[in-house]
Amino acid sequence: MNDSTLALDRTADTERRLEAHRTELIAYCYRMLGSPFEAEDAVQETLLRGWRALDRFEERAALRSWLYRIATNVCLDMLSGRERRARPMDLGPARSPDAANLHVLPEALWVQPVPDSVVAPEGDPADVAVARESIRLAFIAALQHLPPRQRAVLVLCEVLRWHAAEVAELLETTVASVNSALQRARATLASAKVTAGDPSPPLSDADRALLTRYVDAFQRYDISALTALIHEDATQSMPPYDLWLRGRDDIFSWWLGPGSGCRGSRVVPTVGANGLPAFAQYKPSATGPGYEPWALQVLEVSDGRIVDLTFFLDTAALFPLFGLPARLDPQQLGQAEEAEQRL
Repeated sequence: MNDSTLALDRTADTERRLEAHRTELIAYCYRMLGSPFEAEDAVQETLLRGWRALDRFEERAALRSWLYRIATNVCLDMLSGRERRARPMDLGPARSPDAANLHVLPEALWVQPVPDSVVAPEGDPADVAVARESIRLAFIAALQHLPPRQRAVLVLCEVLRWHAAEVAELLETTVASVNSALQRARATLASAKVTAGDPSPPLSDADRALLTRYVDAFQRYDISALTALIHEDATQSMPPYDLWLRGRDDIFSWWLGPGSGCRGSRVVPTVGANGLPAFAQYKPSATGPGYEPWALQVLEVSDGRIVDLTFFLDTAALFPLFGLPARLDPQQLGQAEEAEQRL
């Protein structure tokens, strides 16, 4: 084997070693940044820096820890001087279901959804469940309230279960400083009533049946049927609009009023988002047969009712991320109906 072949083999081996950490690094950067697109950019930069500096990498240190140090520095740089991402309910109180209350805010302000398949590791079901719990929208939004270094400390300690000494080495600080930052971060999350603790139970057969009934009722726009499925204190939000609604009555007032253009929509199951069931909503096309993207619906179910509905309206960015078609034609509609039967 000549020197050129050996060099190629070493290059391929290095790429495999770096790429082996991509999924967990994307999950980490997503928790730090609140955007799957920024997380992907951060990981690309992390792996590039890792590749360039690999000749200076000391094998006595773990490659994984070294990459997390790079990723943390990349995220801290990206977060420097930037406004935090949020959900509409983080920005103000619920308001009445009137079109006059709609205000579009820039994309950079919103926590964005991420496909479970992008950030959830394969392997032990318990590890997968914990990973999905720690990407719940409410948890990601709460993380954004933390200063960036506190955010890193909490994710590394509470989610990834690193020891304080390991985090201190990564952040080039003291164990006492890590413990202090962790205590302050926990207090902030406690005030928001969210935690990275025990995962929620997976969807039960009853939950899946509930979602099947929801899809059918929404497509028929059967408010009577939907009343039995949605909790009376449910919430709804529609980023990039800052308006959010509290209570089933206000949600239905919106659906029957300013949101009535959703009548006749098709709702297609897709890969889960942030550990929650997600659906692609397509509205009838105004330019001909078929259906056009309208929203990525992410639903939260608790105690046999839907308790939160988030309609992400940036379909131009999100539908490709979730592998969804840019248009639903009659043939795709038939395939979607088959998917509904498998839900």
